[in-house]
Amino acid sequence: MGEEARQWVAVTVLVFRRDRMLSMCRAASQAAGPGLWEAVSGRVQSGEDPIAAARREVTEETGLTVSVQARPVTAYAASRRGEPMTVIVFRAEHEEGEVVLSEEHDAYRWCVLAELSELGVPEQLVDAARDAWPSG
Repeated sequence: MGEEARQWVAVTVLVFRRDRMLSMCRAASQAAGPGLWEAVSGRVQSGEDPIAAARREVTEETGLTVSVQARPVTAYAASRRGEPMTVIVFRAEHEEGEVVLSEEHDAYRWCVLAELSELGVPEQLVDAARDAWPSG
C-alpha cells in the first residue's frame, strides 16, 4: 500500500456587516497569493472543530467579534501547494469591533457584492458570497 496523501481542511468565513462583506488583501510578504483579495480563511488545526476554527481565524486575522452560523454555506475541493484541500465556507455576522490587520493582510474593504468580482476575489468565493448575501 502506498503512502496516503495529506488532506488539508480549511475554513473560509464570509463576514457580513449589514449589507457588506469583509474582503481582505493578502500581504505582499505572503508566499501564497500575495495581493489576492479574499475572505478570512485558514487551516483547521488537528482535532479542532471547523466552527471553532472559523471563530479563531476571524479573531487572529481581524480582531472582530462575530457570530458564526453553524450550517456551512458550501464546501469545495481545492489544493494547497499541490496537496488536496477541502474548504468549508461559513457565514458570520459582525457583532463588534473594528478590523485590526494581522501580518497576513495589508488592506481590507467592506464590499457590496459587485465589488468582489471587481477586486478579483476567486469565483468560488463570489458564488458562495452570492448564496450567503443578506436579503434586504
